[in-house]
Amino acid sequence: MGAGAPDVLVIGGGIIGLVVAWRAAERGLRVTVVDPEPGGGAAGVAAGMLAAVTELHHGEEELLGLNLASAALWPAFAEELADAAGQGDGSALGYRRCGTLAVALDSDDRAELRELHALQTRCGLDARWLTGRECRRLEPMLAPGVRGGLRVEGDHQVDPRPVMDALLVAAQRAGVVFTRREARGVWSASGRVAGAVLDDGTRLGAGRVVLAAGSRSGRLEGVPEEARPAVRPVKGQVLRLRMPAGVPFLSRTVRAVVRGSHVYLVPRESGELVIGATSEEQGWDTTVTAGGVYELLRDAHELVPGLTELPLVEAVAGLRPGTPDNAPLLGETGTPGLLVAGGHHRNGVLLAPITGELMAEHLATGTAPERARPFSPERFAPVGAGVPGGRTAGEAPYPIEEGP
Repeated sequence: MGAGAPDVLVIGGGIIGLVVAWRAAERGLRVTVVDPEPGGGAAGVAAGMLAAVTELHHGEEELLGLNLASAALWPAFAEELADAAGQGDGSALGYRRCGTLAVALDSDDRAELRELHALQTRCGLDARWLTGRECRRLEPMLAPGVRGGLRVEGDHQVDPRPVMDALLVAAQRAGVVFTRREARGVWSASGRVAGAVLDDGTRLGAGRVVLAAGSRSGRLEGVPEEARPAVRPVKGQVLRLRMPAGVPFLSRTVRAVVRGSHVYLVPRESGELVIGATSEEQGWDTTVTAGGVYELLRDAHELVPGLTELPLVEAVAGLRPGTPDNAPLLGETGTPGLLVAGGHHRNGVLLAPITGELMAEHLATGTAPERARPFSPERFAPVGAGVPGGRTAGEAPYPIEEGP
């Protein structure tokens, strides 16, 4: 590594790359982020639900602990980030302790929600069952057909876009250097990853490299096969509507099961209403489709009939980085000099605070924190790569597809 090379080079300037860079720089490390447009990525499309409880799925109890720990960090994290970026307090980032209401529209949906409530109860989580009438008392705009729901006061929200803007400013103020070029891959020397290769062939050296390029992390050139992150793109389409000024519409995040489909509505204090929940295995396609928009509006209309009168401001699609077990990849890959912070799937915004802390501690001390160890990228390494519990030899975690 050259005398002027950074201690850490982060490939990817999305929410995870930025928070890792910021926290590492705060630890005194020299950090460079490589990204042509830092502040983009999946989080720019995300709704920003901090939903550790209502996002619980069977078989994800280990992930639940990480989600809850990060949710607990968000209030102080929002204040600290806003202050570091010179933006006042956490409300400037759209952080709201508004709670979440999850509702069901027919008997089958109610049964599914009841099953989720039973799982939440077994996990010791705070979620209270409400009748349909109690749900409508909390949110009068809900359809009369709502059959019941779950009130979760601990699931909050934040606006990812101002969060990303604040992370850019905070990272720059902490001394992070930004190289606004595309990283084509990594390069190695003396048996270790030694830096990044840019799209024009330029080589940047670094003490260590962190792959934080979302779904693209698994497609970078030069990454040894046994260290290639097990991530794939999962498409999500999101709509943004404008609520009328001064007219009560929704007071909290509302999630629903609508005849087996899932939809969420996230009302911002700015007057924006975010609608989403599509999850599509469509490779690298980011097209906003008529079908996707129709399904979101159809389900949202059944839930809140009045929203079809609202102006449609934006329709966007993004790619979540998914992993085989829906849990993130945090830490060393087994290849010297190469770490991963990625694969956060549905929970990138929620897990930003704890990911920053864990990765910065790992980079500063050279040792993986205890809480990060269940999420080691090495759990998906091929058998025979020197890592116990890896996948079948020669089996890729996902097919490597052509794309951007």
